[in-house]
Amino acid sequence: MTKLLIIYTGGTIGMVNNPQTGALIPFDFEQIQQNVPEMVRLNYQLDVHSFDPILDSSNMHPDIWAKLARIIESKYNHYDGFVILHGSDTMAFTASALSFMLENLGKPVVLTGSQLPIGEIRTDAKENLITALEIAATKKQGKAMVPEVCIYFDYQLLRGNRAIKYNSEKFEAFRTPNYPKLAEAGVHLTFFKNYIQQQPKEAFKVHADLNANIGVLKMYPGITPQAVQAVTRSSVNAIVLETFGSGNTTTAGWFIESLQEAIDAGKVVVDITQCQVGSVELGKYETSKQLQQMGVVSGYDLTFEAAVTKLMYLMGRGLPTPEIAKLMEQSLRGELTA
Repeated sequence: MTKLLIIYTGGTIGMVNNPQTGALIPFDFEQIQQNVPEMVRLNYQLDVHSFDPILDSSNMHPDIWAKLARIIESKYNHYDGFVILHGSDTMAFTASALSFMLENLGKPVVLTGSQLPIGEIRTDAKENLITALEIAATKKQGKAMVPEVCIYFDYQLLRGNRAIKYNSEKFEAFRTPNYPKLAEAGVHLTFFKNYIQQQPKEAFKVHADLNANIGVLKMYPGITPQAVQAVTRSSVNAIVLETFGSGNTTTAGWFIESLQEAIDAGKVVVDITQCQVGSVELGKYETSKQLQQMGVVSGYDLTFEAAVTKLMYLMGRGLPTPEIAKLMEQSLRGELTA
């Protein structure tokens, strides 16, 4: 019998209204099972690891990602797949982080949740949970169909490190603007095999050490030296630079000097675009040519979530700055198109 482990971290999927305040508060997984009696009809052995206390995903932290990675590592040989119930607000960050932390992953790790609590009449929670379990259980010739970290939401399976949360009001909460969906749930589950990671040839390995000492610098017209230097002169180890269009910034002398100062101090500066669709092309315009020449790293079409978590992963491995810069421009888990 197929064995799946459900890891319940919290999120809207497991919320009920507090009768005193009207605010949403978490309840335990036993109540989720009561609200989804269809789970009994699935021909799988379902085991549950429930976090205590349950987390609102806004409180998600790299320490929790390490805990999730260690749970999967300890249970890896005992289960065919893993389903993580998680709040949608930071789900894309968790999915991205786990994709890097779980090297040579040969089994599905499917994150899902819901936009409405599972006890609501119109909830999306039941379908998301049941189909996520079916995806985690699907095999072809004895091997997992989807051996990667992914997000299932609203009839779509998406690569975890390509996903962004783009809508807080629709059931279609996530998209992968620069990568196709991995599967679609209609009358049948349809997998798009050409876009799914291949089974690994090396042994499964977990990297649980992360370094979150990262600064974020988002460009806007009129940005001041004080705002820029608050980041570039800080004690962070790396900077995610969110630029215009295909990687462009102001060419003001003070700005270029501030970036150069940060790079000379050993900081990794990664250029990603503010646009949801498209890629950084350093040197395409004069406004990004200087960045390329001074050693700013191209993030290509990395999402913000993937850029941040990939940096945490690489810095957590204690790699030298030139090696981190090199690996940031390479696809390690299908997270970018160079």
